[in-house]
Amino acid sequence: MDTILVTNAGSSSVKFQVFGIETNGTLKRQIKGQMDGVGSRPRLRVTGADGAVLVDRTYESRNVPDVSVALTTAGAWLRDELKIDPVAIGHRVVHGGPDYDKPVLVDQDVLARLERYVSLAPLHQPYNLAPIRSILARYPNLPQVACFDTAFHRGHGALADHFAIPLSLHAEGVRRYGFHGLSYEYIAGILPDVAPDIGSKRVIVAHLGSGASMCALNGGRSVESSLGFTALDGLPMGTRCGQIDPGVLLYLISEKGMSPADLQNFLYRDCGLKGLSGISNDVRELQASDDPRAAFAIDYFVYRASLFAGMLAAALQGVDALVFTAGVGENSVSVRKAIAEKLGWLGISIDPDANAKHARLISRLESRVAVYVLPTDEELMIARHTLSLLAQPKSSPKYARVS
Repeated sequence: MDTILVTNAGSSSVKFQVFGIETNGTLKRQIKGQMDGVGSRPRLRVTGADGAVLVDRTYESRNVPDVSVALTTAGAWLRDELKIDPVAIGHRVVHGGPDYDKPVLVDQDVLARLERYVSLAPLHQPYNLAPIRSILARYPNLPQVACFDTAFHRGHGALADHFAIPLSLHAEGVRRYGFHGLSYEYIAGILPDVAPDIGSKRVIVAHLGSGASMCALNGGRSVESSLGFTALDGLPMGTRCGQIDPGVLLYLISEKGMSPADLQNFLYRDCGLKGLSGISNDVRELQASDDPRAAFAIDYFVYRASLFAGMLAAALQGVDALVFTAGVGENSVSVRKAIAEKLGWLGISIDPDANAKHARLISRLESRVAVYVLPTDEELMIARHTLSLLAQPKSSPKYARVS
């Protein structure tokens, strides 16, 4: 069976999945793995479709010094041990800039364009591109597809897309992009099956994790997002500040003597829940702590999420459903409860028992707004986009029959 490899590379880890292409053109997840601790304590762990552990192996740090080598090492294991030789590789790329509003086959020109946006997503973009660059050099004929977190939001109207700055800057690409688009696209795609009476209506999706944002969907299309030009805006995140008065940034430069590099590092790595609590960027650790700063950080996160839900409800002129997804959204009973309570004015009322059980539908029957907990699947979206591009005759005649 032909396969597609999907990768999601970070600064110290590479997550990957392998999907088999069935004869009818559908995708079947075969393998899920991760190489983490890159550069320090590298560990490769892979499970099969049934959850059974296929490998759990550690490496010397000098042998896996960066994410490119990590993916090469994982790829060698897949090829040598499982005889997997993918027909294409799909990659998550956080920022597509103004050039790309849909997935694209990567060549040297595309790679060069995407490298221009490294400064707009420094926690993600350089690491997303490193494996692409390495594979392009080693296997130039192997199709690679870049799938963008910004693409799903590119249909926003002009009012949602602009900042209140001269139009010439918007023409250069300084605009509100929105992120986590692969996650929102997946949720928008499954909603009509999960809730046929809701899928085509007004929905707020809360993608809550170490990276967090919220999105307003109307008829399955993104109309507004909490994130903007970079992945710093909107909600406070694990280590990112979220929405902040630009005057604070001017103050840090003029009064604290921060350089642009210092400021970038500070805003991306030392703020958010980590900065507020002084303890951790992990919600689980904060919830387990009895330090009042940890409780404050969680309360702040909940408060800001409720504010942005109100903003998105205004953009939609009402709301019919709220969906929680991603790590915190899918797993934290208390965060969901706290946000829902602050949104009682919207008519939201959740069932404590259903919420505690992580049920799919957690709202009460009398709730005016339906509330769902839905696992997201960004990797499946990447695999689908990759297969779709392979299906185009100019990309790969072999798959021209696949729809």
